[in-house]
Amino acid sequence: MMRKICVITGTRAEYGLLRWVMQGIKDDPELILQVIATGMHLSPEFGLTYREIEQDGFQIDRKVEMLISSDTPAGIAKSMGLALIGFADALQELQPDLIVVLGDRFEIFAAVSAALVARIPVAHLHGGERTEGAFDDAIRHSITKMSHLHFVAAEEYRQRVIQLGEQPDRVFLVGGLGIDNIKRLPLLDRAALEASLGFTLGRKSLLITFHPVTLEAATAAEQMEELLASLEALEDTQLIFTMPNADTDGRILISMVKEFVAHHSNARAYTSLGQLRYLSCVAHVDGVVGNSSSGLAEVPSFKKGTINIGDRQRGRLQAASVITCEPNQKAITAALEKLYSADFQAALGKVVNPYGDGGAGDKVLETIKNYPLCGLAKKVFYDLSLKEGA
Repeated sequence: MMRKICVITGTRAEYGLLRWVMQGIKDDPELILQVIATGMHLSPEFGLTYREIEQDGFQIDRKVEMLISSDTPAGIAKSMGLALIGFADALQELQPDLIVVLGDRFEIFAAVSAALVARIPVAHLHGGERTEGAFDDAIRHSITKMSHLHFVAAEEYRQRVIQLGEQPDRVFLVGGLGIDNIKRLPLLDRAALEASLGFTLGRKSLLITFHPVTLEAATAAEQMEELLASLEALEDTQLIFTMPNADTDGRILISMVKEFVAHHSNARAYTSLGQLRYLSCVAHVDGVVGNSSSGLAEVPSFKKGTINIGDRQRGRLQAASVITCEPNQKAITAALEKLYSADFQAALGKVVNPYGDGGAGDKVLETIKNYPLCGLAKKVFYDLSLKEGA
């Protein structure tokens, strides 16, 4: 009997990582792909990015509306409640044999909670990682405990999932999924990218993405103000902004970026670049600036520098191409100077990405296609203390 594999996605970045897994499921004659889109994908404010999924040739089987017009803590919690209701209905209607989710966002927490109650096994991608400045960290580990098959990007992360009590033979080291995009997407050349953006790159260019640090109260605007002050002081530099996610206090950052761009002809902001334009930007700019996970997981494969600001990504593995700095103007300015320094640029050619060199999607597909699902939902805690005492 053919397996029904349901992939759930809520953001543009997450979909970009899932895309080749989805394509593999769709192309396999022994599997049936189901797709549920939710969260930012369905929001006009964030670009209605579900359309990109459809443009890539995928059918969306269900849309779970959940976002409300509030990014306060209460608003996010209410969105999670709406998502749980919506996923309960969607999973009951689709009856998948396995759901596939990635990462650490509150939309996915709601989806996996609904699957747990429905006794549907869960395959979780990119577990075991640490982002100590965001509540995503706790959500990620919670999703791990509700999941049954685990696909991790590095050995350190595999060990952490096992430390959480997961059976070692259900934890698979596959590498970072984002590297598959770099290997498989034919990126735009500079002229085609500029035409698509409607924006000309300069002698120097930077790509900026800055998200709220969700475990810090009332710091989003202050940190963005420090970043913008550093960028404003740059000379002869074109600035490409991608907008932050639908996180707590995200809207204040969006308004600040829009205000900055309105008064600076060398800057342009995009609600959603999509994977092709985003990665093409990385290929043609001098480096990326902000606190996005992409700066750590994908950008090193381009031999480009990343300025990682603040604590949002604290705990993740970092390549030598990542410059981590405090979220203040002085530290960010010093990091920008280091990024453009001759010594730093000369060393980039030797950078090794700790998230591997591709092929993660094929490894995930092979396992979700063949791993026995009977009895998978009933888990046994793997107790390290008992193993060590044996």
